[in-house]
Amino acid sequence: MRYLPYLMIAPFFLLFIVFGLFPLLFNGVVSLRNYQLDDPTLPYWAGFDNFARLFGDEDFWNALYNTFGIFLLSSVPQLLLALVVASLLNRKLRAQTWWRVGALLPYVTPIVASTMVFSAFFSRTYGMANWLLGMVGIGGSGDAAIDWRADKLHSWIAVATMVNWKWIGYNALLYLAAMQSIPRDVYEAAAIDGAGPWRQLWRITVPMIQPVIVFTVVLSTIGGLQLFTEPMLFDLNSQAATGGPNGEWQTIAQLIYKVGWKDLDLGYAAAMSWALFLIILIVAGLNTLLTNRLSGGRR
Repeated sequence: MRYLPYLMIAPFFLLFIVFGLFPLLFNGVVSLRNYQLDDPTLPYWAGFDNFARLFGDEDFWNALYNTFGIFLLSSVPQLLLALVVASLLNRKLRAQTWWRVGALLPYVTPIVASTMVFSAFFSRTYGMANWLLGMVGIGGSGDAAIDWRADKLHSWIAVATMVNWKWIGYNALLYLAAMQSIPRDVYEAAAIDGAGPWRQLWRITVPMIQPVIVFTVVLSTIGGLQLFTEPMLFDLNSQAATGGPNGEWQTIAQLIYKVGWKDLDLGYAAAMSWALFLIILIVAGLNTLLTNRLSGGRR
């Protein structure tokens, strides 16, 4: 009986070692090798040559630039809008449960299906995005229509829109759950002091749900820097994983896939994945510190 608790938790650790720890360690070994599948004559060990190669790789820096551009256009508006949506859902509304369930519908929609719909939505010729913008005097039809796949900014906006649509409702429900634990008398006292809804949101709600905000910032950072499916399916030639004719929206995750499974250079792809891992750690840490300071400074 003394070993029963260890026996009960053993399956988790066994699965983690086989499917989590071992692939991670093996990937580290591969990053130090010349693992070129179509050229087995290369020397076995590459040392840190794969990592040194990153500094002069224009494709890597272009993908890193695209990744951060899409990340900023998605994560920042996503979390801000999620806060606003959660604040609205936290009020007394008719059909309150239906509104809350509706906010989660984009998240439960299969990502491939929603991305394919958005890919058609941002079509230059028949896309509804250009039609809606044309109604307010932006862009137009024919040659004046916006080509969402022709340059970085427009393609970033299109991909970021897909990400925001899927994750705003999910983050909003996380914030809403945290808001439910805030005593109502805090808001009543603030209303008596003359604080309006907007001031209550930033002066009371945000500081009191700080742990959840930090959690969503970290989660958004990890997901945003690993973005793959949306930019992959936004490409009309998605099998190439080039992110447009000139890599306009190619992310690091796409580039890793292309280098590893299209160019068959698994050693270099493994080195890229470790570089991405370190970048995510650094950015997530900085975002956590910044979020703690901003939300803590509102107390």
